[in-house]
Amino acid sequence: MQKTYFTPGPSQLHPKLPVFLKDALELQIGSISHRSTAFHDLFEQTVCSLRLLLSIPDEYQIFFVSSATEAMERIIQNGVEQSTLHFVNGAFSKLFYQTAIDYQKKAQIREVTPGQGFDCASISIPPEAELLAFTHNETSTGVLFPLEDIYAIKQSHPEKLIALDLVSSSPCVPVDFQHIDYAFFSVQKAFGLPAGLGVMIVSPRGVEKAQALQNRGSVIGSYHSLIKLQQAAQKNETPETPNVLSLFLLNRVVKDFLEEGIDAIQRKTIHKAQVLYDYFDAGTIHSCFVKTARFRSPTVVVVEVNGGSKPLIDFLKTKGIVMGSGYKEFKEYHIRIANFPALSEKDIQHLLDSISEYNG
Repeated sequence: MQKTYFTPGPSQLHPKLPVFLKDALELQIGSISHRSTAFHDLFEQTVCSLRLLLSIPDEYQIFFVSSATEAMERIIQNGVEQSTLHFVNGAFSKLFYQTAIDYQKKAQIREVTPGQGFDCASISIPPEAELLAFTHNETSTGVLFPLEDIYAIKQSHPEKLIALDLVSSSPCVPVDFQHIDYAFFSVQKAFGLPAGLGVMIVSPRGVEKAQALQNRGSVIGSYHSLIKLQQAAQKNETPETPNVLSLFLLNRVVKDFLEEGIDAIQRKTIHKAQVLYDYFDAGTIHSCFVKTARFRSPTVVVVEVNGGSKPLIDFLKTKGIVMGSGYKEFKEYHIRIANFPALSEKDIQHLLDSISEYNG
């Protein structure tokens, strides 16, 4: 039985991935040198395609790292001398905070109850905080941090550096990077690829902060400091031997997204999310974990399952559906439904029909 993966990462693979893999094998991508002209061309094409797809300003740098988790560490190393402020609305935003603690920074926290969003009007920003860390789309709880709220905080505190976790929302939501200094995502979610590659987007101020820290004698990393990443990127290279296959596949997926049109992809994402939320809001058996519509993620819909999640997850397996369970403390009570571009409206309807059959 062919399975459909609604897991929030790794998730359903891009439908053209078999073709892209075949092309990669025929071109012997896995054997090319990362110092070769072939790699230089691939690096440049991927950067240009990402810049076009996501509307990334020309002056911003695009770096390739191993994962989004590594990106968190690189941001703390290269963007913070002493103090950070973290907005925590779930497990992954807390991981960003913990990373700062591990690096012995004076990390402060603003935290909400799981499933709720922030009232930004009542939040105080400590003057000593150099960097403000936001998780746009909290994969563990399905809570969205509205971008307009982040932009407003940046406008009120232009001296602060802003870090934005886009792991489970890019490219499904448009972002104005002029308000952001560091952004990052990984490829195993909305880009529909196997895990093993992270992407960092860094403003000129972000690179300048890394250089300033290095000049003052701070350790900002070894082979993957932002300075070394930038020096390599200027030659269309990475400091180390990278995951060339994953970079090739990302390039092909991004080009496919460009052919479809990013506006169309984003509209479809919102439509499919509304279908899911309408279904669970109208029902009496299961309910949406995030109650306030403004804070609901369009790409990870979290549902509280009456009677526990395991029986429903097991039933859905018989229908060829692999469902994400709740995260950690919510494992037995939630399901997490990925709504990424690789999942079609037909897939969403099959899921809802199957849940209705289970309820019946």
